[in-house]
Amino acid sequence: MVIKRQITAVVYPESMQTTVNAVLAGTLARTLGAQMIETHISWVLLAGDIAYKIKKAVRLPFVDYSTLATRQHFCEEELRLNQSLAPSLYLGVTRITGTPQAPGLDGPGPVLEYAVRMRRFAPGALFSEQLAAGTLHAGDADQLAALLAGFHALAPRADAVDGFATVERRRGSALAACDGTRPLAGNNDGEHALLRTWLQAEADRLAPLWSARRADGHVRECHGDLHLANVLSLDGQVAAFDCIEFDPALRWIDVLDDAAFVVMDFSASGRNDFAFRFLNGWLDRTGDHGSLPALRFSVVYRALVRAQVEHLRKPDSAAARHYLKTALNWTRPGEPRLLITHGLPGSGKTFASQGLLEQLGALRLRSDVERKRLFGLGMLEDSRSKGLDLYGADATARTYRQLFATARSALQAGYPVILDAAFLRRAERAQAHTLARELGVPFSIVACEAPLALLQTRLLARRGDASEADAAALELLRAQLEPLTDDERALVYPCVPLPTKA
Repeated sequence: MVIKRQITAVVYPESMQTTVNAVLAGTLARTLGAQMIETHISWVLLAGDIAYKIKKAVRLPFVDYSTLATRQHFCEEELRLNQSLAPSLYLGVTRITGTPQAPGLDGPGPVLEYAVRMRRFAPGALFSEQLAAGTLHAGDADQLAALLAGFHALAPRADAVDGFATVERRRGSALAACDGTRPLAGNNDGEHALLRTWLQAEADRLAPLWSARRADGHVRECHGDLHLANVLSLDGQVAAFDCIEFDPALRWIDVLDDAAFVVMDFSASGRNDFAFRFLNGWLDRTGDHGSLPALRFSVVYRALVRAQVEHLRKPDSAAARHYLKTALNWTRPGEPRLLITHGLPGSGKTFASQGLLEQLGALRLRSDVERKRLFGLGMLEDSRSKGLDLYGADATARTYRQLFATARSALQAGYPVILDAAFLRRAERAQAHTLARELGVPFSIVACEAPLALLQTRLLARRGDASEADAAALELLRAQLEPLTDDERALVYPCVPLPTKA
């Protein structure tokens, strides 16, 4: 026989909730010998290796925690929503029991309050802290891209009747965020006017794309607040926490908006290299290049949100002004250009293009990745085990057509584009050059070469890469190689070569 214990709760009049809630948090912190950190909507008690997050009994324009029942509900929601991106961090919901003068955890008696129970992580674990300390590595950005791409792929999709992320809501939210930063402009009304005009014009331009993406299932239950202080290194892995639980409209968003928050915060931190490394990693896994025309708007909106938050936290703070500057920077037109790689497997094309995309703030399209996508494979899946021939003439022609079509769209969106493919034949290179001329953008060739023995050694040592080219493929492609002409060599872009050691 299972005996269920009925849980009762102590309920105070709403006018008293805030005071009782605050006193209880302070008393419990002293009881536990815990350090207490206060935010505008919660207290976090750090007790040993556990952290307890108590929601404040507040009613604000964007959140309502005014009753014990709603605080319990949102504690449970926070636990549910963060299981996907930080499963080992969130441990459960704790009942605070006892009396206001002598509170305890999960003991007998009525419930006084609820708290989210979490593992306490080490100081310096946050991406924002590591970035400031210079200890964040490129691989961390790659891990975050993979984590979010997987999360977005499995996230529930919004129904058309839900009303989330409509054109009207997106326009209204961005303009509201812009107006919220108006005090930061001081006497310079030009900044505010410029931003508002730009947002309105971009919302008009993007309305058909937003509607199409909503209909196609790109609006999903996302994180909603992916700035770098909500991302951390935990047990050698990357995790994201503090997903928005208090307002569904803030997390049921286009997946691009979730990714754009990370791009924005890396950019605001002066690390455009990490911003575009992350973005390209996310795009490689999702294939969501169709979202690129909307990226600038998403980045600007997220920068304005952070500017508004920092301003509310500390009026006229340097951080708020910096986020506003980031928003303004991203409204400026890009400098599109087209670069293609040229070389045999193992010659260093991907190494060179990786450095260039970080340097230029470019979008890279890898033939090895897009080729697999055409066959319904993930970037690291083995095509041979599925009996597929991805390197035949027809598959190669399809791959180049896809590369050129996606590059055209990305260039028109205002971004430099790198096509990471062999481009062994002059006709393929000429087709790329023609595309650049049609769009009126500069064109360059990234030429990669290495001795045959070194190419063979590199291919034998290759692990965990999208490319499946082996020694047999190398021999086949060597026969197809058409060297650069003198005219083409005049277009070669200088870049860092791959180290000569395998």
